[in-house]
Amino acid sequence: MSSLGDLRIVDFSRVLAGPFATMLLADLGATVVKVERPGSGDDTRSWGPPYDDRGEATYYQSVNRNKDSVTLDLRTEEGITRARELAAGADVVVENFRPGLMSELGLGYDDLRARNPGLIYCSITGFGSGAGAQLPGYDLLIQALGGLMSVTGQPEGEPQKVGVALVDVLSGQFATVGVLAALRHRDTTGEGQLVEVNLLSSLLAALVNQSSAYTSGGVVPQRMGNAHPSVAPYEVLPCGEGELVLAVGNDRQFRALCDRLGDPDLGTDMRFATNSARVDHREELREHLVQLLKARDARSWADLLTEARVPAGVVNDVAGAFRLAAELGLDPVVGIPRGDGTEVRLARNPIGLSETPPTYRSAPPPLSESLPFSESLPFSEPRLDDD
Repeated sequence: MSSLGDLRIVDFSRVLAGPFATMLLADLGATVVKVERPGSGDDTRSWGPPYDDRGEATYYQSVNRNKDSVTLDLRTEEGITRARELAAGADVVVENFRPGLMSELGLGYDDLRARNPGLIYCSITGFGSGAGAQLPGYDLLIQALGGLMSVTGQPEGEPQKVGVALVDVLSGQFATVGVLAALRHRDTTGEGQLVEVNLLSSLLAALVNQSSAYTSGGVVPQRMGNAHPSVAPYEVLPCGEGELVLAVGNDRQFRALCDRLGDPDLGTDMRFATNSARVDHREELREHLVQLLKARDARSWADLLTEARVPAGVVNDVAGAFRLAAELGLDPVVGIPRGDGTEVRLARNPIGLSETPPTYRSAPPPLSESLPFSESLPFSEPRLDDD
């Protein structure tokens, strides 16, 4: 049994934000048909290295499991006609073309809901469909224009992007929430609706405390390296060997930190006894901590502090992060079988559901296995027939 086992989705999206959203829905049981252009398919099929042992781009694999794939040429009347037939049998359509293109093709929300009034139509853009409609919506560009790079990196260095296309991922999550909310509304009223998500607004919302610092406090946040604007110590510190991450979120944790470092008086010093005081005197505090941390290596400190319930750790690489999750019993990797008996190993969906957990039914399909439209599809009849 799955949460979304009766949900039917046509996915016209490419690259990351849209495919990530439809994969999350597919993991929860939805039937997803991914529409790709003939010949080359989704852009990320060629985004490598790295590739797996079969020569497939790992980027594409990361967001396209549990999907079927069809190739349709939307430059032709035949392709558009068949796309309309697919959408007529769908609960949800997801697209991330430039604003206006789907309407030009006769595949916009107004066009498709005329035949399928209960349709949920999710459109993901870079900057919305208004004055920013023609701006290219690439993650790196949004990180720059949306302020994320201005608060990432060392104060004396250049602005830095985050090491993953975070804006696309966040936008995909917002799109998923929007689709599920629209489906809940349809369950009550029978009405479909248009769901619109843009990358810039998604980033501004996801900046959370950095956004409210500006909107509520009139403060323009700046780059602080690994330090936190509102909490201290909350940063990376050098040790006798290696580097230690401290994420001290309250005064009890700070006193426990000072006790384990061998300087309990530091925990009651009026300059550092409260979080606000520590933030005001962060540089003095850092100097004290660096001197104390010289006595041990980072791994030893992390173990000692964790025993005292002080949030501390070392900086893992990605391999180390997966090893840690496995050691903690989180089972972070799932092996998904391919048709030839091999499997692709991917990060597990993090959502735990006691009755309807995520499932992993099929590996991301190679383009050579994409179904021509003439073959049997998971759905092709108008959705209205099911009402």
